[in-house]
Amino acid sequence: MRQIIHIDMDAFFASVEQLDDPSLHGRPVVVGGAGRRGVVAAASYEVRPFGVRSAMPMVEALRRCPEAVVVSPRHDRYAEVSDGVFEIFRRFTPLVEGLSLDEAFLDVTESASLFGDGETIARRIRDHVRAETGLTASAGVAASKFVAKIASDLDKPDGLVVVAAGTEAGFLAPLAIERMWGVGPKAALRLHAAGFETIGDLARGEEDLLEGLLGSWGIQVRDLARGVDPRAVVPGVAAKSVGAEETFERDLTDIAELRRHLLAQSTRVARRLVAAGVSGGVVTVKLKYADFTLKTRQLRLPEPVADVDSIFEVAAGLLDRFPRSRLGVRLTGVSVSDLASRPVMLFPDARLERRRKLQSAVASIESRYGTGGITRAALLDGDEP
Repeated sequence: MRQIIHIDMDAFFASVEQLDDPSLHGRPVVVGGAGRRGVVAAASYEVRPFGVRSAMPMVEALRRCPEAVVVSPRHDRYAEVSDGVFEIFRRFTPLVEGLSLDEAFLDVTESASLFGDGETIARRIRDHVRAETGLTASAGVAASKFVAKIASDLDKPDGLVVVAAGTEAGFLAPLAIERMWGVGPKAALRLHAAGFETIGDLARGEEDLLEGLLGSWGIQVRDLARGVDPRAVVPGVAAKSVGAEETFERDLTDIAELRRHLLAQSTRVARRLVAAGVSGGVVTVKLKYADFTLKTRQLRLPEPVADVDSIFEVAAGLLDRFPRSRLGVRLTGVSVSDLASRPVMLFPDARLERRRKLQSAVASIESRYGTGGITRAALLDGDEP
């Protein structure tokens, strides 16, 4: 029987900030942009009773908890800590599938003879993480990825939940449908309106009803709700980021021209992400001014992306957050980081799904005819047809 562990670091970004700055220990901390358009990238457990969550507008987070301490993200530091955590994972198995900097699936089925069963290994990993990083992690142990993922979230922070093989359906049945991986607020409302309140309701759902409500996802959702999930843990080490940048022959001052270059760079980044089969959760824009001053702005997204439109949409918004300067811009760059294999979303955002399909179609054309086979109209020179 398979033994799958899902490890999820507790409030990772915020916990790293509290670890590095003892004055933040025990205080409500939110990591993210402090400006009017800022978004919460992470929230410490001290601020969560106020209803503050990641991906929430910072304005709303501070309205709910005015005493919260806002800390700017330090993604290089989080990546450094993440490297150490993943090194601990790989001491126990080579089958490690990273979902992001702070969570991963581990298949420890073949590790039992060396380290013990899944529960024993999960405890040892959590002990090593605490001893070597000063941080806590929660774990779920089960015979499938889906159940292990849900289990890891049930006893946070610093929790461990084990689901014995054969008990998956009973374990899942009483849980609210919001507990299902991939069910966002909109999907939950749609399911509630159809009479589904618990995962057990989905497990008992009629095939026609689920297909009518969820389309081709319906049967897969019912299988998962019954604890049936044969997906394998797929190991791999992805690049830390994918980026594109350009230094101009003359300094640029026109915003429209800068946006055009960001679109071209977003296109190159998306092409590489699709080729690598990964998505990214953080978009960063870099500007170098005529006096060689370098500034960056970045945004963490609620869902990983790999398509041109999503990347450029964020990049264009970030451009508005740079200080206005009389100096021209000599270089622009766009990068996407926090990379992982694209997870299967039970209820994908319809707009993002259309964009992904378009990006896949473009990639297919380019594989046959080269990267010059298809070009966005916005990137054509004025004298081109």
